[in-house]
Amino acid sequence: MRITGISTHVVGTPWRNLTYVQVHTDEGLTGVGETRMLGRTDALLGYLREASANHINGSDPFAVEDLVKRMKYGDYGRAGEIVMSGIAVIEMACWDIKGKALGVPVWQLLGGKVTDRVKAYANGWYTTERTPEAYHKAAQGVVARGYRALKIDPFGTGHFELGQEETRYAVSLIEAVRDAIGPDTELMLEMHGRFSPSTAVRIAREMAPFRPAWLEEPVPPENLKALSKVAEKVDLPIATGERIHDRIEFRELFESQAVDIIQPDVGHIGGILETRKLAATAETHYTLIAPHNVGGSVLTAASLQVAGCTPNFKILEHFNDFADADIKKVVKGAPYVDPETGCFELSDAPGLGVELDVDAAAEFPQQQARFDLWADGWEKRQPK
Repeated sequence: MRITGISTHVVGTPWRNLTYVQVHTDEGLTGVGETRMLGRTDALLGYLREASANHINGSDPFAVEDLVKRMKYGDYGRAGEIVMSGIAVIEMACWDIKGKALGVPVWQLLGGKVTDRVKAYANGWYTTERTPEAYHKAAQGVVARGYRALKIDPFGTGHFELGQEETRYAVSLIEAVRDAIGPDTELMLEMHGRFSPSTAVRIAREMAPFRPAWLEEPVPPENLKALSKVAEKVDLPIATGERIHDRIEFRELFESQAVDIIQPDVGHIGGILETRKLAATAETHYTLIAPHNVGGSVLTAASLQVAGCTPNFKILEHFNDFADADIKKVVKGAPYVDPETGCFELSDAPGLGVELDVDAAAEFPQQQARFDLWADGWEKRQPK
């Protein structure tokens, strides 16, 4: 079997463009992959055009390791977010093809399942007025849909510092959310790399009474010593990793012992097997994995393949019940959260277990998507 070509389809919303890639073969099997770029969608499409000619066309889709190696190192220049995302969508699609050809789900090819259910947490649910009353009502809606976990960034446009008035207001939002969801629902606190170490530590202590399940990216991700400083001074779990695009770059993070949960994005770190390898390394450091997942249903399905065979997998992010819910129709067999359990059920379908509906995807043309965390009202994820 050989790859004969690829086709790309961009599903657009005001705040995110989702890039779907179909990989076609000479035996009629087609695989699909997905990633979500912020402000770099056209750059990704350009890279994929060149990579098709240089690396992808004519390759054996079963030889996943070889294709990833050639795409990552065959152009000599260091692979960054765009290249690693391009590798990821092709790699996912190859696993999809391989699973379909063999009649088994991808998790079966990666060692077999260790669980039947994968806990989900909701994000994108607080696209409402930024008040305690509105957040309380929205959080109740999340729990009513069966979720046992949710995440929120309550910090407005905070950057490096957060004044006392703004801090009190953020605390009031979290207090309202905790009251709405009760004591047993997990509450993840997203910081989006906003703060200086001292500010992050102060805010963490203010938030401690509401028992956050983790603090996510308390400081910008580039300086690991700053993250270590925070980890040494707070008692809450630290999560980070969505903006690291090569598993090798996690080495220093593990050595620092500054992280409790890593959050690689399957669509940015080179795909399914790269994520599984990273999870195995994390396991040797007694670290959990909870992938960043701001994509659509194909990326969710790919992340669930990792979840199914990974002993140290904690939980999976899910946006698509709340933000841009209509886009779920572009994928046949889209994974869903069971309202009775708050979990995804692991699929036994071959490959990724999903198919792209090209006609439905065409109903959501690419947009000039914009997501600016430093702009007032960013949390509403709507055009200005």
